[in-house]
Amino acid sequence: MTGKGYIVWPSGAKYEGDFSGGYLDGFGTFTGHDGSVYRGNWRMNIRHGLGRKEYPNSDIYDGSWKEGVHEGSGRYSWNSGNIYIGSWKDGKMSGRGVMKWMNGDIYDGSWLNGYRHGSGVYMFADGGHYSGTWSKGLKDGKGKFYPAGSKHPSLRRMCSNLGYDDNTKGLPSQGSSINSEGSETSKPRVKRSLSERISVGGLLRSSGRISHRTSSLDGNWSQRHPSVKSISNDFSSKLLHDSDESQSDVPDGSPVVYEREYMQGVLMKETVRNYTEQTRKGKPRNKHSVKEVKKKSCVDIFEGHRSYYLMLNLQLGIRYTVGKITPVPMREVRSSDFGDRARIRMYFPRKGSQFTPPHNSIDFSWKDYCPMVFRNLREMFKLDAAEYMMSICGDDGLRERSSPGKSGSIFYLSHDDRFFIKTLKKTELKVLLRMLHEYYIHVKKHENTLITKFFGLHRITLRGGRKVRFVVMGNMFCTELRIHRSYDLKGSTVGRCTDKDKIKENTTLKDLDLSFEFQMDKLLREYLFKQISIDCEFLESQQIIDYSLLLGLHFRAPEHLKALLELPTTATNSDSACICFRFKVQLGVNMPAQANHKLLDNECDSNEVELFEVYDVVLYMGIIDILQEYNVKKKIEHAFKSLQFDPQLISVVEPKFYASRFINFLKKKFPEQP
Repeated sequence: MTGKGYIVWPSGAKYEGDFSGGYLDGFGTFTGHDGSVYRGNWRMNIRHGLGRKEYPNSDIYDGSWKEGVHEGSGRYSWNSGNIYIGSWKDGKMSGRGVMKWMNGDIYDGSWLNGYRHGSGVYMFADGGHYSGTWSKGLKDGKGKFYPAGSKHPSLRRMCSNLGYDDNTKGLPSQGSSINSEGSETSKPRVKRSLSERISVGGLLRSSGRISHRTSSLDGNWSQRHPSVKSISNDFSSKLLHDSDESQSDVPDGSPVVYEREYMQGVLMKETVRNYTEQTRKGKPRNKHSVKEVKKKSCVDIFEGHRSYYLMLNLQLGIRYTVGKITPVPMREVRSSDFGDRARIRMYFPRKGSQFTPPHNSIDFSWKDYCPMVFRNLREMFKLDAAEYMMSICGDDGLRERSSPGKSGSIFYLSHDDRFFIKTLKKTELKVLLRMLHEYYIHVKKHENTLITKFFGLHRITLRGGRKVRFVVMGNMFCTELRIHRSYDLKGSTVGRCTDKDKIKENTTLKDLDLSFEFQMDKLLREYLFKQISIDCEFLESQQIIDYSLLLGLHFRAPEHLKALLELPTTATNSDSACICFRFKVQLGVNMPAQANHKLLDNECDSNEVELFEVYDVVLYMGIIDILQEYNVKKKIEHAFKSLQFDPQLISVVEPKFYASRFINFLKKKFPEQP
C-alpha cells in the first residue's frame, strides 16, 4: 500500500490518508473503535510529528508527537475545563509550560514528569500572585507572595527574575533549585527546537515555530490545521496583558509583600515587607558608589573568555588521557605509578597534530598526573570510563559555579551533577601527590569512606608559562532530592557564623548556624562515627588539618501533603498517576534522620515546658577540604597576628587535637539515643 488510501478494520477503526511501503506513513486521519479521532502525521504506523487527538472522554491534545506519545510543544484540554500549553516529554508535562485551571488559577513555569518542578509563577483567580520554586508539586524554597489587591511586578518581570527571558528565549534549568548563584559558563548557544526551549517569548507569542524536525513532515500543516500555530497566542498574550494592566488599578497605599520560605510544602518562615521597600532593596547599587578591589587569581588569565577556553582545554585533555589509558590492561599499581614523574604529557596546538584533533580554544600543553592510579580509583568507585568521559566531555559541557570559599578557585560542575572540577594551588597539588599512595590504600580498604572521592589530577600550561591545576572530585550532593540546607562544619566557634544579610537560598552555612540536633538509627549512627573516626585517623597520619564535614539536609514532605499531590492525569498517562521514589541508604548518602530544633523563649508562648520542632530529613555528608597541610609556624603566626588566644584556635596547631574537636562537635549534633 503506497500513496493515498482508505482502510477499515473489522473492529470498526478506520484510516484515511497517506501510505508508504504498507505502513500508515505521512498525513492521515485515524478513527478508533472507541470513538477517538487522530488527525496528523504518521511514521510507520505510529503517531509521529504534529497532530490533534480527540479522546473518548472529550480530552483533546493538539501538538507534537514522538513515537506515539506527546513530545515537544503542545496543548492539552481536559473535559473538566483545565488547559495546559507547553512542553511535553514521554507523554508527561516536562519543561516550560502554562497551566490554567477551570477555577481561574494559572501556573506559568517549569514542570517535570507532570509535576510543577523548578521556578514558576502561580496566579490565583482572585488576583494574588506567588513567584518561587517547586519540587515534585510542592512549594520548595524561597518565594514571594503578593496578595490580591496589592501592587506586584508584571508577569514579564517576575518571569525574568526567575530566569525566563524573552530575548534569550532560554529555558531555566530543571535543577535550578539546587544550583548555587553565580554566572553560568559563557559558551556558544546550541540551536535547539522549540520543544526544548520554550520561553515566554517563544511559548506565548511564537508557538507556531514548532520543531523543525517535525514540521518538515508536512509543509501544509499550518494551512490544514492552523490551531497549532496559534495555540497559545490569545491565551498567553491576554495573560501578560492582564498582568501588566492590573498595576494601573492598584492604589498607591501601603501594599505588602510576603517573603516566604517553604520546605517540601511546609511554610518555614515568613517576612512581611512593604512593596516599595522590597523593590528598593532589589535595585542594584551605583557602580561608582563603592570601590571594589579585584583579587588576582588564575581566573583572570583568560580575560573575557577565560572560563570557556579553560573548559574546552580541560575537556580535550581528559578525553585524550582517559581514552589513552583505558585500553591498557588492568593491573595493580606500582610505586612507579605515584609521584610527580608518573604522568602523561601532550601538546594541543589549535590546528591539531598527529596525535591531537584541531580545536577552537587556544594552544596549550596538557599534563595528566598518575594516570594509572586514578584509572584504578575510578574502577574502585565503580565508575565506567565511558560514563566518565560523557559526563565531563559530552556536548552538554560543564557549568561554572561561583567559589563557595575564600580560595578564589574556579569550580565547574558536570551537566549531570556527578562531578566537581576545582582549580588547585601548587601547594595543594603537592599535598595530594604526597598523600596519594596512602589515600589509595585507605580507599581500597574502606569502601564506605566519607573522604572526598578523587577521579583525576591535571595541569594545563598556556603560552607564556601560566599554569592551571585541576582536580576532579565526586559531587556529594548528586541526588534527585533537593538540598534545602548545607553546612560546612569544622567543630569550631571562632568565626564560624554567617552574616544574616548575606544568607541566600543556596548559601553554605557554618557551625554556629546549625541549630538542629539529629536523631538517627542507633546502628547507622554507630557505623557512621566509626567511619568518621577512621577517616580522621587517616587525615591525622597525613598531617592534614582544617578539613570540614559538608552536611546537606533534605526536608521530607509530611504525609498529609504527599496525599494531596495529584498528577493532572491525561488519557495517556493515567496509569502513571502514582509515582514512588525509593533511594538506597548508605553511609553519607540518603541517610534518614529526625532533625530537632529547640524553640527559644522568644519563639514560644510558654517558658515552663521545653518545646521542639521536629522534621523528617534525609542527610548527605562527606569530608572535604583535605588538602590543607599542617604547618606549625604558619598557625602560630596566625594566632599571634590575630591576637586571639582562644584554646580552639590554638588547638588547630595539632592535627590530633583538630580531629578530636571535630569528632566531639559532631557527636553533640548527633547525640546517642538512650
